[in-house]
Amino acid sequence: MGNSELVRTALYEEHVSLGANIVDFHGFELPIWYSNIKDEHLATRAGAGLFDVSHMGTFRLTGNNVKQWLETIATQRVSKIPSGRCGYTHFLDHGGYIIDDMIFAVVSDQEILGVPNASMIEVMWKWLNKNLPSDGSVMMEDLSPEMSILALQGPKSRDLLTAVMGQNNHVGRFRWQLTEINELDVSGWIQGTGYTGESGYEIFIPNSDAPKLWRALISAGATPVGLGARDTLRLEKGYLLSGVDFCWPELEGATDFLARDSWETNVPFGLDLSHDFIGKPRVVSHSDADARWWGVKYLEKGPLPRPGKEVANLEGEVIGKLSSGAPSPSLANLGIGLGYLAGVVEGDEVMVVASPRRSVKAVVVKPPFL
Repeated sequence: MGNSELVRTALYEEHVSLGANIVDFHGFELPIWYSNIKDEHLATRAGAGLFDVSHMGTFRLTGNNVKQWLETIATQRVSKIPSGRCGYTHFLDHGGYIIDDMIFAVVSDQEILGVPNASMIEVMWKWLNKNLPSDGSVMMEDLSPEMSILALQGPKSRDLLTAVMGQNNHVGRFRWQLTEINELDVSGWIQGTGYTGESGYEIFIPNSDAPKLWRALISAGATPVGLGARDTLRLEKGYLLSGVDFCWPELEGATDFLARDSWETNVPFGLDLSHDFIGKPRVVSHSDADARWWGVKYLEKGPLPRPGKEVANLEGEVIGKLSSGAPSPSLANLGIGLGYLAGVVEGDEVMVVASPRRSVKAVVVKPPFL
């Protein structure tokens, strides 16, 4: 966004009316919380949280060979995902470093809808366009400015969605469908995806429809949730955060520590080595001794784990550091973190160097923490 004026989503006035604490998030004015992070986090785990994620992008890719083309630049085996299903993938540069990750929906053999991260919309637009087939057989559209995205997440999300939009608008996990006829006359599409680890939906609708759907879902019982709890929710489930857990080294301010490939992130989905894709040689070059992304869970009380804190083995040798860390609201504020650690396996005990005077014993885990 540079130094341009901050962008307000179509739901900005709704956030203000609810007393939200608004912050600058990658050039967008968005709520960090309404009541407090912990309560909103727990409300999502127990009921249904409602998030404005309209800062995320929306790309439409079309063409007779769109699945096969996307597979050449994606770590996911896109051609194997049938119509009506969603997938997750990384996009690597020619050196093998992650540029961005993305959820996408296969609408048909000729159409894919992708959701790039907010701060990476322009970067991914340029990267995808740079790699389009030279014969013009695949085309791209950026729908981001005209679309709002509402995420309804939690064990009660289905009850709330069907109460507001009807049973015919329920869609299963990692599935996609156009919105069916509903009392609000809301159009668009719905994906059974999200960033909390809970069941739920991401609802893509024209900006003009967003306020009435937002109000209807809150009236039905959804809790409005800000970006603060969105981060702690994804941390508990061990989901990567672009720019925090990995960062393309060509971006301004990027550090070598966060320049990573898909093998290093240790994510158990989205990487399929049975096909060729840009950046694959680096992904397959690693040894078991190389650092990978692991979780650490405190075994004792102490200063909380925070991004950038070093992690050492029990002999005091530094073996990595954290990229994410916070108290876990679902685990009675127990300290949890995610980071790149070398030479560990699940169950190893380590020390988080939480402050200059205090290291805290923790156990290595493979997320999710819950």
